[in-house]
Amino acid sequence: MTQQNLVLDGHKMMWHLDRVKAWLAGERIAPITIDCALTRRCNYNCVYCYSKLQEHDDHRMTQDVIFRFLDDAAEIGVRAISLVSDGESLCSPHVYDAILRGKANGLDMAMGTNGYLLKLDRLEEILPALTYLRFNISAGEADRYAEVMGCRKECFDRICTIISECVRIKREKNLPVTLGLQMVLMPQFRDQVIPLAKLGRELGADYTVIKHCSDDEFGHLGVDYSKYFELTELLKEAEGYSTDDYLVRAKWSKILSGGGRKYSRCYGAPFMPQFSGSGLVAPCGMLFNSRYAEKFHIGNIIDNSFKELWKSDRYWEVMDFIASDQFDARTDCACLCLQHKINEFLWDVKEGLIELKEPSGPPPDHINFI
Repeated sequence: MTQQNLVLDGHKMMWHLDRVKAWLAGERIAPITIDCALTRRCNYNCVYCYSKLQEHDDHRMTQDVIFRFLDDAAEIGVRAISLVSDGESLCSPHVYDAILRGKANGLDMAMGTNGYLLKLDRLEEILPALTYLRFNISAGEADRYAEVMGCRKECFDRICTIISECVRIKREKNLPVTLGLQMVLMPQFRDQVIPLAKLGRELGADYTVIKHCSDDEFGHLGVDYSKYFELTELLKEAEGYSTDDYLVRAKWSKILSGGGRKYSRCYGAPFMPQFSGSGLVAPCGMLFNSRYAEKFHIGNIIDNSFKELWKSDRYWEVMDFIASDQFDARTDCACLCLQHKINEFLWDVKEGLIELKEPSGPPPDHINFI
């Protein structure tokens, strides 16, 4: 990993022009990245948790179901799986085997986690199989960590120990895995920005990224996006803790967006859909809620293989609907969704504002996590 090649605020679609061109030609493309969880359960209760707003039928995924999904994904041409969605995948007893199975299938594998349940004796096994391991840690001090993350104060010390052990193993074995920290920043957590930037450097992480908080379409989390503009100098100060070996980066394009969109259609979901830890297949996490079942739920990988669902007319009816003029992402969607940056890119492609040509220079790190 090099600092110059690490993209924390943007996208990597120009390095997947084969799939973009196939999509423009009307082909039914396989996703590049699938964002998913292995369970809906979580051992924390973060105050900014979006998944708590997305209640729907819960199911438990068995190892057979997970392996079938990973096999299907590799077969149809998916390039990467990120274990990041509406549950803490470490709550699944199958998470370690899933990482190894996906990697053996030729998929790039990554995970976002609060990290508390990571087994120290499995780290040497899974770290070589991961492209990145990102710790969701939205405070840099124990008291505030407990308050923000909805856990016991003692959890903070354990997380720091686990991160340090990951760093040790990476360095001793010269592993390419990227180890990062992520802060979900609500304006009222501003006092933790600098402590976390310092903590990441002290622990030896590769980066700390500071991102916005996504609210749902009804504003249930109460995020005041205008307040982010007051944090500009603070975030610049945090970025000043970067070194040659450690990067602190705010996701400026979303933090300073005001929560708005320039595009009205969702083109990004076929490239990067998001599946629930219940096995539910839907275009994105915003649409997991049961109230969207009739219009937007495609099926469940417990009941049908992912390959069957992907080939089904229902899958493409849903994807085509959210890309049509019957759907308006500016009014029908939650703020600053998973696919936001690739939606901006694909909108500009459709509008003729971007010329599709092979990119120059070295490819970015984590190229298949778009």
